[in-house]
Amino acid sequence: MAHKRAGALGVHSIDHFGLQVPDLAEAKDFYTAFGLDVRETDAGLELYTFGHDQCWARIVEGPVKQLRYISFGVYEEDEAPLLARLDENGVKRIEAPAKAPNCGTWILGFDDMPIHLAVAEKCSPDAKTQFQTISSAAGESGAIFNSKAPKTKPRNLSHFAIFTTDVMAATQWYEENLGLRLSDGSGPVVAFLHGPHGSDHHLLALVGSTHRGMHHSSWDVGSFQEVGLGSAQMMRAGYKEGWGVGRHVLGGNYFYYARDPWGSYAEFSADIDFIPADCEWPAAQHSPDDSFYLWGPDVPPELVLNLEPGAPE
Repeated sequence: MAHKRAGALGVHSIDHFGLQVPDLAEAKDFYTAFGLDVRETDAGLELYTFGHDQCWARIVEGPVKQLRYISFGVYEEDEAPLLARLDENGVKRIEAPAKAPNCGTWILGFDDMPIHLAVAEKCSPDAKTQFQTISSAAGESGAIFNSKAPKTKPRNLSHFAIFTTDVMAATQWYEENLGLRLSDGSGPVVAFLHGPHGSDHHLLALVGSTHRGMHHSSWDVGSFQEVGLGSAQMMRAGYKEGWGVGRHVLGGNYFYYARDPWGSYAEFSADIDFIPADCEWPAAQHSPDDSFYLWGPDVPPELVLNLEPGAPE
C-alpha cells in the first residue's frame, strides 16, 4: 500500500494542536479522565497517548479558552515546494505565537487561524486502524464486572474539528494551500477533509459558525466496547454532559463526545473509514439527514454552539 501519493503536494498529518485554557489543573483533570497521558511542562501541559511518543497537543494557560493554532507535518522533500506554492498564493507568513514551537514556518490561515508547518514524521495512520469485535462463545459468560472493567485509553489522535465562518471557502483554502482533499460534506454546514498521503476519512473537519474555534478533538480506540467504557469513565469522573453513544454516517465511526469544561468536546472514535494514499475517494455533498449520525440519542443543542470567544485582536 502506498504511503505517499505520487504527484500530490500537501501536508501528511496534523502534528498537534495548540490550546489555551483558563485553568491548567482543570484541563489536566479532564484529559487524564479521558485516558490520555498528560504531562506538565514549563509552558503548560502536553497531551500524549500511552505507548506513543507523539505529542498531540500543547496547552497553555490564558484568560479564556482559545484554539491557538494547528500544526501540520510535511515530508522533508515537500517543504520547499509547498512553501513556494503558499508564496504564489499570497499566504502571509507570521511570527510564532508565544509558547509555541519556534521552528518550521508559521502562516496566517483561513479565518486568520495561525498555522504551523514543519518537517515531521507522519503520525496519521498508514492503514485502517484495528477494530475488535468482542463477544463470547455459547456456554461462556460475557460478563465484565465494573470492579474489573478496563479504562479506555485512546491510541492516537484521529482528527480535529474546527469552527469556520465559511465552510465552502475554507474547504477551498485547505485544498489549494495545504493539499487536503474533500472526503464528504454537507454544503455550508460541514466538510470532512482527508490527507493526500493516506489518513482517516477526515483529518480535519470544518463546521460552520460565526467565528473560528475548536469544536472537538477525536481520539481513536479499538472497539465499540471501548467507546462505551469511555463514556462511562467520563461520567464517573464527573463529566456527565456529552453526546452518544452512536454511529456517524460520514466516516462510519462509532462515537461518544465528552463535553470539556469550556464547551468543546473530546471524542472517543472507533472504526472510522480509512482513505489510502492511492485511493480516489468518491467525494460528494450530502443532505443534512445523511451527513451526521445513523443512530444515537438526540443531539443536544449545545453540541453545535461555538462557545469560544471571538479571535483576539
